[in-house]
Amino acid sequence: MRFLRLIRIYVGASLSTQLAYRANFVAAILGSLANLATGLLGVLLFYSRPEIGDLGGWSLNAALMVVGFFTLTEGVISIWLRPNLTQLAEGIRTGTLDFLLLKPVDAQFQLSFRNLDVLRLPDLVLGIGLIVYGAAKLGTVTPWNALLGTCLYLSAVAMVYAIWFILNTSAFWLVNVQNIGELFQGVFSAGRYPVQALPTWIRPVLTFVVPVAFVTTIPAQALRGEVGTSLALLSPLVAGVMLALCRLVWVRALGSYTSASS
Repeated sequence: MRFLRLIRIYVGASLSTQLAYRANFVAAILGSLANLATGLLGVLLFYSRPEIGDLGGWSLNAALMVVGFFTLTEGVISIWLRPNLTQLAEGIRTGTLDFLLLKPVDAQFQLSFRNLDVLRLPDLVLGIGLIVYGAAKLGTVTPWNALLGTCLYLSAVAMVYAIWFILNTSAFWLVNVQNIGELFQGVFSAGRYPVQALPTWIRPVLTFVVPVAFVTTIPAQALRGEVGTSLALLSPLVAGVMLALCRLVWVRALGSYTSASS
């Protein structure tokens, strides 16, 4: 409950700061619409050529759900991960991390939630709206499939957080890790298309190395009823192991940190 109260305080502070000017909110909505249009453009152009066929065995409505999950995850990254985790390297370099370590709150929690870009909330709304639209048009979604898809998606988001946090934690030993987020974003951009539509050699990488498929393609497959219960039960276990590894790396990194002021 204490952590939930702190998150509410962080959200309130972010809203007060970022919504001070209406133009910021309007610009954020336009940016979200532009991102969605970019994701839809490639898919719609492909299906505008009927002679080409489907996209890796995916119909248009099913592919729209993949784009919806991609847009939703873009919002999660923009609202939560990027504003927070990219600040870790700067905090180590300038010594501002010392102030977080002195506070009576877990430092990893503060680094993960203290900055929230609430102006990107339209990304979440547009992503969920596109998922619901594609699922309604598809007509094969059941409550059980929706539950499996939600479980798989939340587990995948936890995996993405763990990977991103571990990569940024390398700033304790490396000099410059500012480009790690951009590298991850470049790989993640492939997630706007079903993984079956990509070259065969890249599919294992986007599934088991960088869990892009778990964030976009596999939850959409769950909504179509193509994912078994075993995978839905296994994914939270994998996410839990990765979160535990993330915590272990963080504790180890703090053990080697001498602070910038001492």
